[in-house]
Amino acid sequence: MGYRLSKVYTRTGDKGDTGLADGQRIGKDHPRIEAMGSVDELNSQLGVLLAELAGQGMDQFTALLGPIQHRLFDLGGELAIPGHHIIDAGDVSTLEQLIDDYNAELEPLKNFILPGGSRCVAQAHLARSQCRRAERRYLSLARQDDVNPQAPIYLNRLSDLLFVVARCIAKAEGTPEVLWAPKPKPQ
Repeated sequence: MGYRLSKVYTRTGDKGDTGLADGQRIGKDHPRIEAMGSVDELNSQLGVLLAELAGQGMDQFTALLGPIQHRLFDLGGELAIPGHHIIDAGDVSTLEQLIDDYNAELEPLKNFILPGGSRCVAQAHLARSQCRRAERRYLSLARQDDVNPQAPIYLNRLSDLLFVVARCIAKAEGTPEVLWAPKPKPQ
């Protein structure tokens, strides 16, 4: 049957520490927990984006992003079990191929673009920025702990994919991209 949680609360973390899947106890402010939390926030944001996309019938994007939620849950599992690696170079290659395929459908960028234009586009950009934070938190952990070297690469590529997906969503919706208008230089 797989994993089963019989209780939601345990009271074991009421004093500021938490348990990893290997039984080890660490502080809730430990870089490992920060990384886990950032990956969890990203996964939740992807869930919001997926719900928004499903509501608009944008099945090609729900089919693309749905499996990524599972890989992010795998990554959270890696973080919960020090030394356990699930994300691999094949996962990174899959993202790179998706980036190349989806980016080929877009016009080249000539300006920076801002998050926005529609709810779905903004949600995709929010997921992208949360992915960047998860990558930073993972790298902070990597400075003090032995972690999977493929995981931050995966997060880096995922943020790139989310940028491309945001642009593809805008194109599919017919929503103009919001171009950055820099402040004019003083004369």
